[in-house]
Amino acid sequence: MKFIDETKIRVIAGDGGRGCVSFRREKYVPRGGPNGGDGGDGGDVIMEADAQLTTLLDLHYQKQYKAGRGQHGMGSECDGRRGEDRVIRVPVGTIIREAAAGKLIGDLAVGGERIVIAAGGRGGKGNAHFVSSTLRSPRFAQPGEPGEDKELLIELRLIADAGIIGLPNAGKSTLISVISAVRPKIADYPFTTLTPNLGVVGYGEHQSFVVADIPGLIEGAHAGQGLGHKFLRHVMRTRLLIHLLDATKISEDDPLADWRAVNRELALFDHTLMERPQLVVANKIDIPEARTNAALLAKKLPKEYQPLHLISAATGEGVTPLVRRIGALLDAMAVPKEDERDAQGI
Repeated sequence: MKFIDETKIRVIAGDGGRGCVSFRREKYVPRGGPNGGDGGDGGDVIMEADAQLTTLLDLHYQKQYKAGRGQHGMGSECDGRRGEDRVIRVPVGTIIREAAAGKLIGDLAVGGERIVIAAGGRGGKGNAHFVSSTLRSPRFAQPGEPGEDKELLIELRLIADAGIIGLPNAGKSTLISVISAVRPKIADYPFTTLTPNLGVVGYGEHQSFVVADIPGLIEGAHAGQGLGHKFLRHVMRTRLLIHLLDATKISEDDPLADWRAVNRELALFDHTLMERPQLVVANKIDIPEARTNAALLAKKLPKEYQPLHLISAATGEGVTPLVRRIGALLDAMAVPKEDERDAQGI
């Protein structure tokens, strides 16, 4: 399935129905009064989060969504029927903004959550509504109001507890394939991961967390270089960053060079990402020189990012302790459900 995480759509709510101008006509009631009914309200366009969806593919191909219009009022004080709502189902983690102004309309962070993104027009009042002691026979009614018509920018930010970040070919896809049931493409050339992957990782007794494998970042990712700019938004939802480094490529002259390069891109994309807890992991330590390089990195790594975790995603060495450490950190960062949206960010 093609992964689509951003698209534009047009939504048109239903117009309200017209009020009716009508008078009572019966054989033995020569002066029947006004009995025009009200028009029905227009239908709303509603967006609903569906936990079964993972991409905005449907919205990418269908660009316009329209709700039903309200039925016009009728005689005998019969009101028009309300227009049918149009429900658009999107993945959990979808953000809705006005396309022109960029104003936030909604953030669907919980499965089953709904939001009205375009309100239907109000139905007009029929002439029976305007009868008074001074106006016995009103010969007018209200027209229905038009429904809202909006151009919207729909953006998906995957919701995961932890995100695996790093340079291309650091071993992110291999790691997520080892700790979860996800089977991403793995090869020995850069950018084998073209879309984020989500996996569920079990730890402890009946405990689990969701991890996201973010496509490799390179210098200039925040400005659109490589694939980073397109997918950095998915890091915003995570509570913990797992910074994976290829220990075979750590430089003796500057062991922190690769680590700083990725963090620089995170900060330039959104400075709040540097406040996110970060586990630094040196991968590929099954290769002899990698373990030596990792020791150099451990000496230079700032205190707040210690300890450095050593693993080999290929052989499984150090992976189980790492998973337990991630689970323990996430447990310590657990927040009440009502505060989850604030903690994840928008």
